[in-house]
Amino acid sequence: MSKNVFERLADALDQLPNRYPRTDTGVELRLLQKIFSEEEACLAQQLCGTPEPVDDVAERMGLPVADVRARLMRLVRRGLVWLVKVEGKVRFRLAPFVVGIYEAQLDDMDEELAGLFEQYMASGGATELLGAPGPALQRVVPADEAVDAEWILPYDDVRAIVTKAETFHLTDCICRLQREKTGYECDFPMRTCLSFSNVKRAPKDGDITREEALDLLAKAAEHGLVHTVSNNQEVGYVCNCCGCCCALLRGINEWGIEHSVAYANYFAVLDDQKCTGCGRCVVRCQVDAITLEDGMPVISLDKCIGCGVCVTGCQQDAVKLQPKPESEIVEPPIDYATWEEQRQAASEAKV
Repeated sequence: MSKNVFERLADALDQLPNRYPRTDTGVELRLLQKIFSEEEACLAQQLCGTPEPVDDVAERMGLPVADVRARLMRLVRRGLVWLVKVEGKVRFRLAPFVVGIYEAQLDDMDEELAGLFEQYMASGGATELLGAPGPALQRVVPADEAVDAEWILPYDDVRAIVTKAETFHLTDCICRLQREKTGYECDFPMRTCLSFSNVKRAPKDGDITREEALDLLAKAAEHGLVHTVSNNQEVGYVCNCCGCCCALLRGINEWGIEHSVAYANYFAVLDDQKCTGCGRCVVRCQVDAITLEDGMPVISLDKCIGCGVCVTGCQQDAVKLQPKPESEIVEPPIDYATWEEQRQAASEAKV
């Protein structure tokens, strides 16, 4: 029996390094049907992770180039297809489901879409998406000032990374919005997802200043949110994650995926002489890595993700982040293309 267009699109997405695994329930197809029209899915499934010119896509489909270009640009504007430039020439590629298509659903997130995503993750999607071999989708970077300046690695210095950018944009957190649409009530702020670029462009709604971007990071740390970024050294966004809504941290907390996010290269250390046993660090930890035993905090080094939330919230200055031993330092891939290569190679090796 031949596959329908949504099955072919699901297969195309699953061939990308980010993956889009099938489940026994078939909910992944209903999820795509909610996001794509049949016409859009027919076009999108023609693409893969390799950027290609519109002429090649049009020839493959037997359609006029101008028509295919216009349709592709509509998908680009919806975040379902990525436009990239290769040696100055425009190319198109299929966007991955996560991080990519799902995050582009801010304007379209409703109760149905939120419920379908929840079903998909609970039906095995989370395990295959977040627990796939190779480098994780995203990585944790420590809160500003949680690590001494002489220890911070360049690709982990979130303040320095943001300071070098030219344009800044702020949106709602897709994970908190999705959970809200399922009826879950989260106490953390909604508008916390920061993207930025080194390229200047015309202003648009949602843009903020560099000072506002840095202030957002400080307030996120104050709230006890975890900074996560793309798992490579060319960072273009900072998510500020909570353990109750963020799919990455829910991977650890709910779905038993130990490394659903790449841990930072640091770990928390407690100073027993300064600690008063107030328990504030226990409450703030987004992955339950700290417990109270006999009235004093105990940090599980196996569970500590090195985010520094415990450090920024300690009023006694009793907890610090220290770098892991050199043998345990994991350097993120240099750029997104290298990340894709490493992830794809790990996936093929597993097979």
